[in-house]
Amino acid sequence: MGFAARGRRWLKPLARTGVLRAASVLRAPGAAILMYHSVMEDPDRHGAAFGGIIHSTKVFTGQMEVLARHYHPVALGDLVEILEGRKSLPRRAVLVTFDDGYADNFDIAAPVLNRIGIPAAFYVVVNSVASGRPPWPIRVRHAFLSTRVASWTDRAARRWPLATPEERRDGFAAACVDCGRLAGEAQEIAVVAIERQLDTTPYAADQGLMMSWEQLRALGKQGHVVGSHTLSHPNVAQLNEREAEQELVDSKQKLEQQLAAPVWHFSYPNPVLDPHWTDQTAALSRRVGYRTAVTSRRGLVRPNDNPLGLSRLLPTKQVDGLRWNLECAFAGYTRS
Repeated sequence: MGFAARGRRWLKPLARTGVLRAASVLRAPGAAILMYHSVMEDPDRHGAAFGGIIHSTKVFTGQMEVLARHYHPVALGDLVEILEGRKSLPRRAVLVTFDDGYADNFDIAAPVLNRIGIPAAFYVVVNSVASGRPPWPIRVRHAFLSTRVASWTDRAARRWPLATPEERRDGFAAACVDCGRLAGEAQEIAVVAIERQLDTTPYAADQGLMMSWEQLRALGKQGHVVGSHTLSHPNVAQLNEREAEQELVDSKQKLEQQLAAPVWHFSYPNPVLDPHWTDQTAALSRRVGYRTAVTSRRGLVRPNDNPLGLSRLLPTKQVDGLRWNLECAFAGYTRS
């Protein structure tokens, strides 16, 4: 048994006796930002194409009840004031966030949040909201999972066999590298080319998977925050400066026009490629007018952190697992 496994075996009983919580008191205070995507009654219905980013309604509800009972849920506005030194950071602070902008965020997640009294931030892919089409990783994953063709050729003319699940995963990963480096029209052309080459029907074009502008406006009225997740879900750190600025600026402006309110907050998409944000992208985010930006880097947020490069934590698919991960994080056992 490895060290990590032995540690988990001994630390789980300690968590039940409060030792991890006691250890967290000795640590410098930090906030946990949780990164959700989708909440559905039946995750299996869309689970394959979504690639594991769906939480069941039952689990999500249980996790929110745990946050309300054992932690200190905070709003994104509170976190801004904490980072700016105008508020103190409460112990065991947790912020709930959602990426992409799926309709279930409004239909299922928001009612749970509102009933329990937890504010959240929703970062949306603006072109997906406008078109109703899901972000490109879902479309491309669906194409590779549903195709019956024997192989796929990438933009560099490399042929990828697709006979086994492992080969399909490898092909999908290669396609993500191609598409993640593209934005806007060039990205859409590449995605359509993949769908055509793989001879698949575009995914969920008419199933209403994305939120509407009206629903986004309603979230704001309910006390939640709506932010940008770019126009077309590229890896902004892999774009040239002009393309990156267009993704950040145009998504912000379109959201502001539709919401009739300023948009101060941003989330960096993270499609496979590393890095998905840099000091340069953080500086660009600040220059175009964002006050905060969240990443997919693992860790807690500390009062002196750069507000344009905030770490987050992935929630588990179990209620107890989330509490375990949070206790470990607050006790200092989370990897950055």
